Amino acid sequence: MFPHLPQLYALTDVALSGLSHAEQVEKLSDGGASLIQLREKNLPALDFYRQAKAALVVARERGVCVIINDRVDVALALGADGVHLGQDDIPAEAARRLLGEQAIIGFSTHNVEQAGEAVKLPVNYLAIGPIFNTSTKTDTAPEVGLKGIRSVRLIVGELPLVAIGGINQTNAREVIDAGANAVAVVHALVSDPFQIVTRTRLLLNSLAKSAG
Repeated sequence: MFPHLPQLYALTDVALSGLSHAEQVEKLSDGGASLIQLREKNLPALDFYRQAKAALVVARERGVCVIINDRVDVALALGADGVHLGQDDIPAEAARRLLGEQAIIGFSTHNVEQAGEAVKLPVNYLAIGPIFNTSTKTDTAPEVGLKGIRSVRLIVGELPLVAIGGINQTNAREVIDAGANAVAVVHALVSDPFQIVTRTRLLLNSLAKSAG
């Protein structure tokens, strides 16, 4: 099980923010984020390794948990807290053997069927999405919606569930109320580099509000 899954799961994006991963970790943590995934789809491997290394230094100074997206090799080399795997990445069983039992391993799913299969994997949490329409990724599966979250929640039982895709300050609370343990957010946090701290605080405040 996940040792502690905060309701906000922040993600970095260099192309979207115009900031390095380290700069984004600094701003996101200033806003209150305690779990951050370094997501990188464009940089060459060595450049990402260097940026992730710098970001991890910032995170360690601030007590922030860092998950590396896709790249098990980078997570292993840097001693990151864990890795997040997609449907086409290295199998979760292999990642577990490489990273060990203490590593946090997450796995992306896009429908009830995938979630039902993923509960058998040696992972600490599942991600489900896209919940709503998202502009951050162009190769997304069909929207899951709040109904989809409820259906997946029934399938995965007590396994922590992270919802992703089109989530922002106005809809984050209803996503949690639908059954997600956490919301993964990119665009609503880092698309304006000057507003990252403020947006992170506002989103955390919206999550703290009780349902109704």
